[in-house]
Amino acid sequence: MNKNNVSLTISAGFSEQLIRDGLYQIAFSGRSNVGKSSLINKLLNRKNFARVSGMPGKTITINYYNIDGKIYFVDLPGYGYAQRSNEEQLKWSNLVEAYFEENDKLKAVIQLIDIKVGATKDDINMFTWMNYHDIPYIVAATKSDKLTKAILKINLDELRNSDIIRPGTKVIPFSSLTGEGSGNVWSEILNNL
Repeated sequence: MNKNNVSLTISAGFSEQLIRDGLYQIAFSGRSNVGKSSLINKLLNRKNFARVSGMPGKTITINYYNIDGKIYFVDLPGYGYAQRSNEEQLKWSNLVEAYFEENDKLKAVIQLIDIKVGATKDDINMFTWMNYHDIPYIVAATKSDKLTKAILKINLDELRNSDIIRPGTKVIPFSSLTGEGSGNVWSEILNNL
């Protein structure tokens, strides 16, 4: 798969725009500003392909990135941003639910967790929902470079041993600064195709 042959296919703001064209999909999920766009950029060896925002809650569309005509990376809007209006939160919720409904091309979700903070209430709700619907997922523990090795190990072990994720789930530390973990995430994506 040629990671240099990528394009933004659509930024879907309405359920009618969601793509169901036969290509497999890998979705990226997590709270606002957890690093979804940064991870996508690292995986694709690009600096600013997926737009990175310093403002939480900036992405309110579902962005489909076509990778070499083989798969889509699907950047879901970040959840948990308190300053969104009730109307915006409902729109986000309905759009994401529509994305997951009857999506037989979704091969896995890369669930991003800020390892400094750990799983938030919204993260736990997402894991509970994915577990209930039997959606395969991998955990990317972002901002791993912000912790000492000892604290990182403690936080990773705590997440791996928690009852919120399925036993045996891959939890991969990732740093957008150093690129640590991007190769492991890419390998897990390929394993799920």
